[in-house]
Amino acid sequence: MTTYTDDIQAIQRLTQQRGAGWDAINPEHVARMRAQNRFTTGLEIARYTAEIMRKDMAEYDADSSLYTQSLGVWHGFIGQQKMISIKKHLKTTNKRYLYLSGWMVAALRSEFGPLPDQSMHEKTSVPALIAELYTFLRQADARELDLLFTKLDAARVAGDETAVEFIQSQVDNHETHVVPIIADIDAGFGNPEATYLLAKKMIEAGACAIQIENQVSDEKQCGHQDGKVTVPHEDFIAKLTAVRYAFLELGIDNGIIVARTDSLGAGLTQKLAVSHRPGDLGDQYNAFLDVEEISQAELGNGDVVIKRDGTLVRPKRLASNLYQFRAGTGEARCVLDCITALRNGADLLWIETEKPHVEQIAGMVDEIRKEIPDAKLVYNNSPSFNWTLNFRQQVYDLLVEQGQDVSAYERADLMNVAYDGTELADLADQKIRSFQREGSARAGIFHHLITLPTYHTAALSTDDLAKGYFGDEGMLAYVEGVQRREIREGIATVKHQNMAGSDIGDNHKEYFAGDAALKAGGKDNTMNQFG
Repeated sequence: MTTYTDDIQAIQRLTQQRGAGWDAINPEHVARMRAQNRFTTGLEIARYTAEIMRKDMAEYDADSSLYTQSLGVWHGFIGQQKMISIKKHLKTTNKRYLYLSGWMVAALRSEFGPLPDQSMHEKTSVPALIAELYTFLRQADARELDLLFTKLDAARVAGDETAVEFIQSQVDNHETHVVPIIADIDAGFGNPEATYLLAKKMIEAGACAIQIENQVSDEKQCGHQDGKVTVPHEDFIAKLTAVRYAFLELGIDNGIIVARTDSLGAGLTQKLAVSHRPGDLGDQYNAFLDVEEISQAELGNGDVVIKRDGTLVRPKRLASNLYQFRAGTGEARCVLDCITALRNGADLLWIETEKPHVEQIAGMVDEIRKEIPDAKLVYNNSPSFNWTLNFRQQVYDLLVEQGQDVSAYERADLMNVAYDGTELADLADQKIRSFQREGSARAGIFHHLITLPTYHTAALSTDDLAKGYFGDEGMLAYVEGVQRREIREGIATVKHQNMAGSDIGDNHKEYFAGDAALKAGGKDNTMNQFG
């Protein structure tokens, strides 16, 4: 007996109880449809995927080589194809997630058209994309199982009991395409109540992990742009707490909060923190401000001053009414942000950096782990970095430090194609290849993601096709660059009718109408050309 046959028998007993009115119901067809629709609600998905992430976090704590990864996706189809590819090439989805990028939601999913990453897009587009992603992942399950059921039927007709048993075991042990999504809520889209309401919608759609940053909601900027403004810790803690309440209200007791700090590149704050006594959290935040000592007599109209160690200091206030931090305090502020977030309900950290440098990240994590030994990061392997130039310069600096001759290289021009294939370039590529492994071992990076890679891949592949198709290659550009590769590399979309659900629909029609079903997959279906 197998799980699949057990389910068939249970449904058979149910139909027998219902009598002749249910004679049209085939128990095996019901069992198949149930297997193909394992998750019926977003909350089921959030609960299931949260358990996966918690398990993965514990395994990483025991062995830093067991890090996790994801790619940012902006459409359900892109997420689906990513997971299908992972299963095809790597045989398992274990430790591979999806990332929902606020940047790509703004740039690609807003009704206003393309927008910068400044929280101007509709907040409802975020939970809508989560729901869309899981719809496509569940459809990938349904399609894969439908192909197995077709093979099962063929094996039965052929009388091949060994094949029947093997295929049934594949059905029973089917690995779902449904994986955790780390979902970007930006800076919360408003006050803590707004953050709580949006977090609920995201969780109801299936999100088990919500990433939130410490910027001011109405001044939010992309982490790799200038002009970022942070909030005092108490403001951020209120939003962390709001997200936790949303998880708990919906019964996702093990939901994950990723606290992101943009302090490394944020030199401004909108308001001063409230401080009740020297050394408290508000006082620590204010201690990073760029101030000047003044006397009572020097106070001007409308001046804001802070009393510190018995003296008055005036924070430097800009024309925008923002206050600036002292230069060079970014890393120390990041460390304080991270320790504070973990002490107030966050599970994972995200430090947005200006370059991909393991030792820079590790330096901050080392300080954080003095207070929180199991602190770990989600890290953005950002397309905003020029990875080639950054790592060639890192290697250049290392060679200089080692006393090697670098006269053949111009440090500022290392992106130049003339350096491709040189020893320096090869060493840089090796460091890029090992960046994730080294970052997880040395810098506490539990999860590596690329925020908007599929934005770039969509543009690049479209450029390749357009260049040839509208040029001299004509139709050969599509055939050689797309279809022939799909056929030979086993890309599932070559049978695009099947991928869109045509065969599943045909099977359902047969379930519902029997021999009278009008099916699309007959001899005249041109998809038959693909075997």
